[in-house]
Amino acid sequence: MGKITGFMEFARVQEGYAPVPERLKNYKEFVIGLNDRQAKTQSARCMDCGTPFCNNGCPVNNIIPDFNDLVFRDDWKAAIEVLHSTNNFPEFTGRICPAPCEAACTLNVNDDAVGIKSIEHAIIDRAWTEGWVQAQPAAQQTGKKVAVIGSGPAGLAAAQQLARVGHAVTVFEKNDRVGGLLRYGIPDFKMDKGHIDRRMAQLQAEGVSVRTGVLVGELPKDSKVTNWAQETVSAAQLQKDFDAVLLAGGSEQSRDLPVPGRELDGIHFAMEFLPQQNKVNAGDKFPGQLRADGKHVIVIGGGDTGSDCVGTSNRHGAASVTQFEVMPQPPEVEDRPLTWPYWPLKLRTSSSHEEGCGREFAVSTKSFSGEKGKVKTLTTVHVEMKAGKLVEVPGTEKTYQADLVLLAMGFVHPVASVLDAFGVVKDGRSNAKASTEGASAYATNLPRVFAAGDMRRGQSLVVWAIREGRQAARAIDEFLMGTSELPR
Repeated sequence: MGKITGFMEFARVQEGYAPVPERLKNYKEFVIGLNDRQAKTQSARCMDCGTPFCNNGCPVNNIIPDFNDLVFRDDWKAAIEVLHSTNNFPEFTGRICPAPCEAACTLNVNDDAVGIKSIEHAIIDRAWTEGWVQAQPAAQQTGKKVAVIGSGPAGLAAAQQLARVGHAVTVFEKNDRVGGLLRYGIPDFKMDKGHIDRRMAQLQAEGVSVRTGVLVGELPKDSKVTNWAQETVSAAQLQKDFDAVLLAGGSEQSRDLPVPGRELDGIHFAMEFLPQQNKVNAGDKFPGQLRADGKHVIVIGGGDTGSDCVGTSNRHGAASVTQFEVMPQPPEVEDRPLTWPYWPLKLRTSSSHEEGCGREFAVSTKSFSGEKGKVKTLTTVHVEMKAGKLVEVPGTEKTYQADLVLLAMGFVHPVASVLDAFGVVKDGRSNAKASTEGASAYATNLPRVFAAGDMRRGQSLVVWAIREGRQAARAIDEFLMGTSELPR
């Protein structure tokens, strides 16, 4: 490494945030990235550890020590080349990935991990500023056509890889804009949608065609899944028109809460609430938008989606925001000797929590009540783990005022209509059944139909989606051509 003793000399440098009162006034990104000097100092902390566990901690296997060393040596152009060799979209992961690589950092055994995510963020932002991110069209075309269903990170990564080896790729997206859950699940204050648009311009310059507002199959009439499709296309037509089809949609079927009073107005899935604000931010008119202005908001679900609901509600001007988590409160500091190099269980406080939010742990919602069909309160009870099960604690019931309840308890499986339209065999969790190994990697039970990302593995991280998209692209290329030079 560039500075062998750097990890002993320098402390971790955190990215900064704009002040809370300032950032609550808008939906703009508020993270203040590292400057060149800070990034160099941070990269100097990367140890000459011999076995870089961070590489395996990262699902796309970013070559982290190498780009850290290049940043330390001020060779930023080489750093982005190394980063792009494993990750198509580091501006996405550098903003919204939880950084499992940092949990696996060798320095994290007994010190603060190297700020790998912040260095990645700095590299890609510098690359765009310098004009180093350019289209890479294929030298020649193969004559093969591939349809990619879904324009989230898995679909876009696969599309880019396939186009770069000469296949004619068409991406189908049911919504009115490209990006999938990146576009309509992630709030703008966490990731500006201009990053997606900029990448799409690159992909189109590389030969990728995009058809938005096109739904494959049909959604049930009572579906709560976001859908702004203007037309439909049948699975049979895609199988007829293309040499291969990749199913790369998101896991969008939200987990419901079937308790008394669930039918009351004012109780909504997070993915009814969040996409609407993103559309408004994009300049669209949205009559009847779900808003939290002046309301007492309860967010049920303690994960990232719940945190996004908290941040959006605060920007609306909610009277109060409270977030429930059914599991017990985790420790503030993880047991590193026990968990390293794996993702640790510990209390995680997001920037949205810091903007104003009450947090309740080990609580379960028992019922909702209301007036004139609108939710007004909900009743909870504390729960505890006994014999591997959560059981209610007698005498702990409590009632909360609730004018808006947002269900953010995760996603159970992809939109069933897409898989059903093709007749894809599902696994036990209702995802597309497909292995990641061997000659039939990412292949479904149907000839020429593949699956990757959330649609295959279930709800997961953006970095896992990129990994699966890249690997599926290699599998499809090998299927079409007999061999593939794409990285796995």
